[in-house]
Amino acid sequence: MLIQILGIGCPRCHQMEKDIERIVARRGLRAKVECVRDEETIMQFGVFVLPALVVDGKVVSAGYRGQQQLESVLAAL
Repeated sequence: MLIQILGIGCPRCHQMEKDIERIVARRGLRAKVECVRDEETIMQFGVFVLPALVVDGKVVSAGYRGQQQLESVLAAL
C-alpha cells in the first residue's frame, strides 16, 4: 500500500504525517508513507484543500481534522 500525504510542509501536513506513521505502525500495516510537496504533482491529483491523503493513487481525504479522521479513513480500506 502506498500512502501519500499531499502538502506544502505546513504544521498540519507535518502532524498528518506523524499521525499516519503512528497508525500504520500500530496497526501493523504494510505501507510505504511518503510526503509529496511538489506543487505540480499535487495539482495532478485535483485537490484544492491541503493536506490531502492519497492511498494507492486515490484521494481519500482532503483537509486534516485530526487523528480520528485518519483512523476512520484507513479503517475503511
